[in-house]
Amino acid sequence: MRRRGETMILGLFVHPAGHHLAAWRDPAAWTLRRLDEHVALARQAEAAGIDLYFLADFVEVQLESPAAASRKAHNGVYGFEPLTLLSALATATSRIGLVATASTSFSDPYVLARQYASLDHLSGGRAGWNAVTSADPGAAFNFGHQRPIPHAERYARAEEFVDVVRGLWDSWDDDAFVEDRIGGQFFDADRLHHLDHVGAHFRVRGPLNIPRPPQGRPVVVQAGSSEPGKALAARTADLVFTAQSGPEGAIAFYADLKGRLPAHGRSPNDLKILPGVVPIVASTRKEAQAKLEALQALVDPVVGLDLLRNLSGGAPLPPVDLDGPLPDRPPSQTAQGRQSLVLELARRERLSVRQLYQRLAPGRGHWQVVGDPIEVADALEAMFEAHGCDGFNLMPATLPGGLTDFVDLVLPELSRRGLVDTDKRAASLRERLGLLRPAWPHGPQAAVSAAS
Repeated sequence: MRRRGETMILGLFVHPAGHHLAAWRDPAAWTLRRLDEHVALARQAEAAGIDLYFLADFVEVQLESPAAASRKAHNGVYGFEPLTLLSALATATSRIGLVATASTSFSDPYVLARQYASLDHLSGGRAGWNAVTSADPGAAFNFGHQRPIPHAERYARAEEFVDVVRGLWDSWDDDAFVEDRIGGQFFDADRLHHLDHVGAHFRVRGPLNIPRPPQGRPVVVQAGSSEPGKALAARTADLVFTAQSGPEGAIAFYADLKGRLPAHGRSPNDLKILPGVVPIVASTRKEAQAKLEALQALVDPVVGLDLLRNLSGGAPLPPVDLDGPLPDRPPSQTAQGRQSLVLELARRERLSVRQLYQRLAPGRGHWQVVGDPIEVADALEAMFEAHGCDGFNLMPATLPGGLTDFVDLVLPELSRRGLVDTDKRAASLRERLGLLRPAWPHGPQAAVSAAS
């Protein structure tokens, strides 16, 4: 049944060379260690009407398997720190949202609140913060910890961290800076608010020394699919990125998360959900399949086994028969949601170790759709109409080629069907996503419409 008046949200999830595990071995792929490559991608996505440019992040070089790390681009090494890069892209673009990952485990809430408020001002209201708890266990050793931080501890800190950051963004009313040059008043002290937060992890007085961001608060994104991750998202997130291997899981996740919102005084429209999708498209299905097979042939078994180790819990794999089943894995202390997805996929489809890492290679467990433009559009439309998503976080297998294929072949078909609006006039990321602007949180102005 058509979702009346709704169109898909589309994000571009940018990964060095592309999301396929062997993408960097494609001679045409960009490894994205140069600013001009990012500028070209962001401008291409913006011109196509894509809503946001999303950067993941790690705060360690992933060297648990040195032999594998040296043979892959997805090893935690990036050309730029994400917020610095998006600040540069803010000057090279004018409409596309700019979303960067930053860790609640290894950041300071006052510093992070300043950084994202600054990006929101620099970009004219296009900033988003992907709040992660940093599942990569080795990261802890780069920040003075003696051990990886357990899952429950990371999420307890994240709950408080997000509350502090959102409170700091509300330090000033929207009209606090009166700049009355005749009367000599720069700001109205009655419209300034101290946070005075005292909690289990943080003591933060405030106020933030930057005016309230143009969006009121930058868009808060969350990507955890574990039980604590979903609880945090239902209470605090504006946008959720999720890994789902197909429509059935996406529909269940969507219903579960949207169903949690009323308990927090929120409506279903207050939270948007974007599953990742790896679209591999060509003029014919045969050509699309050939593209995939060419990339699959480049997957080094050493790298494939390391991918399985990482996605199935992080513990070392015992010696395995590549053509046998994946051995039992201990419960993950890091990425519980992703481990559950991978193990369920292996059991459901009875995949061998080799088949499993080949299946995961294009997008690390995210849904992959291979076909001609009509087939890909049909698949995306079916999930959207079945309430499995509010749109998609596009994960091209290679960059820039995978993005160009989608823009040239699939977007026109989605537009023809009225499923995307490639000519949005929205000024802010919140407006592009169909989210209300948070009202002034203090005093009599709290009742002002968020849309005003």
